[in-house]
Amino acid sequence: MALNEYTPGTAFPGTLGRTFDVSSPAWPRPLRAKEGAPNVLFIVQDDTGFAQMGCYGSPIETPNIDALAKGGLLFNNMHTTALCSPTRSCILTGRNHHSNAMSCITEGSTGYPSGNGNIPFENGFLSEMLLQHGYNTYAIGKWHLTPADQISAAGPYDRWPLGRGFERYYGFLGGDTHQYYPELIYDNHSVEAEKTPEEGYHLTEDLVDKAISFIADSKQVAPNKPFFLHFAPGAMHAPHHVPKEWADKYKGKFDDGWDAYREKTFARQKELGIIPQDAQLSRHDPDVPDWGTLSPEEKRLYARMMEVFAGFLTHTDYHYGRLFDFLKTIGEWENTIIMFISDNGASAEGGPSGSVNEIKFFNNVQDSLKENLEKIDELGGPSTFNHYPWGWTFAGNTPFRRWKRETYRGGISDPFIVHWPKGIKAKGEVRTQFAHAIDMVPTVLEMLGIDAPASIAGVTQSPIHGHSFAHVLDNADAPTRHLTQYFEMMGHRSIYHEGWRAVCPWPGTSFKESGAFFGAPIDKDKLTELDAKGWELYHITEDVAENHDLAAENRAKLIELIAMWYVEAGKYNVLPIDSRGTLRFADERPQIAVGRTSYTYYPGTQAIPANAGPNVVNRPHSITADVEIPKGGAEGALLSAGDVQAGYAFYVQGGKLHYVYNYVGNQFFHAESNVPVPEGRHELRFEFEVTGAPDIKHGKGVPGSGQLYIDGEMVGQVDIPVTMPIMLGIGGGIVCGADTGSPVWDKYEPPFKFTGTLYSATVDVSGELIKDDEQALKIIMARQ
Repeated sequence: MALNEYTPGTAFPGTLGRTFDVSSPAWPRPLRAKEGAPNVLFIVQDDTGFAQMGCYGSPIETPNIDALAKGGLLFNNMHTTALCSPTRSCILTGRNHHSNAMSCITEGSTGYPSGNGNIPFENGFLSEMLLQHGYNTYAIGKWHLTPADQISAAGPYDRWPLGRGFERYYGFLGGDTHQYYPELIYDNHSVEAEKTPEEGYHLTEDLVDKAISFIADSKQVAPNKPFFLHFAPGAMHAPHHVPKEWADKYKGKFDDGWDAYREKTFARQKELGIIPQDAQLSRHDPDVPDWGTLSPEEKRLYARMMEVFAGFLTHTDYHYGRLFDFLKTIGEWENTIIMFISDNGASAEGGPSGSVNEIKFFNNVQDSLKENLEKIDELGGPSTFNHYPWGWTFAGNTPFRRWKRETYRGGISDPFIVHWPKGIKAKGEVRTQFAHAIDMVPTVLEMLGIDAPASIAGVTQSPIHGHSFAHVLDNADAPTRHLTQYFEMMGHRSIYHEGWRAVCPWPGTSFKESGAFFGAPIDKDKLTELDAKGWELYHITEDVAENHDLAAENRAKLIELIAMWYVEAGKYNVLPIDSRGTLRFADERPQIAVGRTSYTYYPGTQAIPANAGPNVVNRPHSITADVEIPKGGAEGALLSAGDVQAGYAFYVQGGKLHYVYNYVGNQFFHAESNVPVPEGRHELRFEFEVTGAPDIKHGKGVPGSGQLYIDGEMVGQVDIPVTMPIMLGIGGGIVCGADTGSPVWDKYEPPFKFTGTLYSATVDVSGELIKDDEQALKIIMARQ
């Protein structure tokens, strides 16, 4: 029997008598989606170039992604912002990244409306919109859309996934994470992975398992309720982590180098119809050496780095296949709208020679061929945080110029596939219309027959900036509705308008020439100079790879586009231009707590993200632990920060007090007490005293001296001649009473929980240190 239902907020349609027998019931109608409403699945892959998947001409095997393209539509003219957080904000809101306060990644936020990292609530997420229409909403994997200082257990949580319209979440909140020891968040709290690397754990498999379980949880109760799943694996961002057998599938496949890769992939792209037959390959990049000029050792290392990347991508594709097979098994495949996109072009964050530790890039530390070769057999495993050299980046963006973080097409023109068997008649075709990540939301809304809401949770909504491309899905000849699009990323600017692009590269077209890889500020005088003579002009309708600069011969068009860039910048809140690159990461930012110099932590609590904790970089500081040592002794970490990339640990082991500082994973400075830690309650302390000045340009923070104390008596010390200059680490966070996840060094096994009683650990950055010159002299003499 059908129940009498009514819309909440309207008059009760039943009858109310004095008793039940003379009354008739009516129920508030549950929010239900339209009958037959399709599911929506966004797959947002990280750092994947235009030419790195099989369906885009790559020799890397991606059969499940290729099947999406074969059964759907492949776009060759989709664009992003050139960086992850900004693009992801566009994908979910349909608004431009500066209007989303995402001029950069969250860790590079600035105190201006264009870049403070707080996405306005008037810029609603697709998840918030679809909740109003009866959808389940899930986010899995990388988030990177919450201000970096707001991802701790102190919140606020309103800009976490569950605060922006997602009902369930499982993944990591930052920009990248260790694939074997991830920093996992389940809904609004941190959790540990259910297995270890030795037991076969890998993040991608875990994420797909959770995606399947989230969908199954709902479908077994409400089979007709559609879902929106935002699935964003850590792949293909560094670290390029994959079990060895996957990388070994590609042994020898890249021995002929990146130049050969470009030529073969370019030919394959023409064969597949992805680029015009008369297209020209972009010039050889001045920052990339010819493969033939490399030494045998360099070729061996760089080829292996690419084998690992390729294995990682094929491994990721395999797990996509598991998700797709599940959708087919439950009968949801045909009626699921899938949009697959990369958030930017291939990444050059491995530097010119690749890296076994990506944190070096963010701290201006140069890589060593010798050190990297020593780790060649560990690449892809949990002891590295590896990334390939930018020769492979350049090749991965074939046929375009440059890469991630720059607004040449290599940074902003990215793979994009749309698949919906039930709703799109066309199959296996290429779409050439200009599109941008901000177009995804309005397209989905049009495909679902839903209007953008006027308000969400009482907040009046801003206009959506994107343009639907739903009309081109079954009509290859339909014109694009998106005629103009600006780009700006860390001072690198460009604009598209009706087949033309003007580009103002900064700090230049070659880092070798400019010497400014890590950022060079554009002041008002430099901006005036750049606007006068720093722009290039390309007619990409005829010159897809931006080979022929027409600025000199078509000055009128160039001036028109430069003026248009400023109009768009005013419209979408772009200014001021901040081109400092990674130097922005060192800026002070407001914290949830009031300003203080002392931070007290307790065991058994969640890890504290680095941005929400004390900044010990380039400053004197101390760590004081209040402990009780039982009879028979204790061991374990008192306080740790960072991970295999970089960090420190203050701990007890073998009865002694220890401190270790990990500088970029290859230098470890270790102090050990010269006496045991006695039984009973004691104050254990480490101090870092600054002894010199930093050299940030060359990747060196302040040198210093570290001292160990037990109840105020110095018991050990270590010289620390070099420290991290900009940031201590990307992952790991600050952990009290343990070193969970990827350990700071390999002299103990995680989680290395302290086995005594730890009451608290306090980090003090006031600069007040113990002065005990006599005891210091005794320690020095004892070491002679």
